[in-house]
This record gives sequence, C-alpha cells and structure tokens, in this order.
Amino acid sequence: MISGPAKRSGFLLCRSGGASIEPNGLGIVTVSQQPEANNEAPEVTAEAVEQQPRPYGKRNPYAYIEQRQQRLYRRQLDGLSARQLVLEHAEREGCSVATAWRDWEVVNQWNAEDWDRDRANMLARLQTMRTKLFNAAIRKGQLQTAAQVLDSLGKVVNESGVEQQAANAPQLFISIDDRRHSSD
Repeated sequence: MISGPAKRSGFLLCRSGGASIEPNGLGIVTVSQQPEANNEAPEVTAEAVEQQPRPYGKRNPYAYIEQRQQRLYRRQLDGLSARQLVLEHAEREGCSVATAWRDWEVVNQWNAEDWDRDRANMLARLQTMRTKLFNAAIRKGQLQTAAQVLDSLGKVVNESGVEQQAANAPQLFISIDDRRHSSD
C-alpha cells in the first residue's frame, strides 16, 4: 500500500512497504539496500485510476490526432517541401515518419476540399484584388504597375490588345513543290 509522499531535504520521497528512496551524502538519490522491498510494486486501486483525468478525453485519441494534423496544416505555408514538412512534423510531434505521412495525406485532402470550396469565388476575389492594386498603384504614382494591372484586367475580359489582334490577323502559307525530279 502506498503511503503519502514525504519531503526530506529537497527530495520528494515515496514509501512503498519497506522500500524508500533517500538522498545520499553526494546529492544522488539511491534505492534502499533491501532487495525484497525493491521488487515490490505499488498497489493501484480502480478508484485511483478513474480519478486521473485523461489528457485528450475518454478513449478519444481522434481529438489528439486531429490537433496534430491541424498543426501540420498550419505549418505548410512556411515554404518547405512536403518531405521536409513531414520529417519535421514527425520530429516535433514525436511520431513515426509513416504516421507523419498519413497526417500529410489528410492535410492534402483538406487542401483539395478548400480549393473546391473557394474555386467558385476565386475569379471575383482576383478581380477585387486587381482593382485594389490598381488604385493603390495610381495613388503612389507607380504607373508601370498600374499599366500591368490594366493589362491583366483586359486579358480577363478578353479585351483585344496587340496580342489578340496579331492572333486574328490573316496568315499566309506558301508551299513549294520540287519539280526538278518529276517526269513532267
């Protein structure tokens, strides 16, 4: 049976049966020299186990796994390659490389879902960003940037620029038959 912890000269001591952990004169903690006491295991009751809170909920490791995957999702914008992200994720989270690759597959699925949801709004958002960029460039006197943004806006609405006119110009094809070797 475990008796309560005792404090002696800066060390936290636990007593289990006849065994005790005591500091020696050098500041090193040693186990008592009684061999029968060293082999005793502390008794743990069912009540003591039920009172200890579980770190991630009752039998729900999925919350922990999802948190780990979300941390990888946040780190993917750091500019590292997929392999670097996975290896760093395995090291930081203390999981195997295979588990880190499984987490990466989930993150890729989340990216695909995000892209599918945002695709419908992407053109409108790009147009809004181009318009804001154009206005900011004009305010700051950056006329070259403003001209490039206008070209970009024109391409989106199929404005006929120099490239469009060149593509629509008539084309002339000339072919020459070699008559030197013919029998005519």
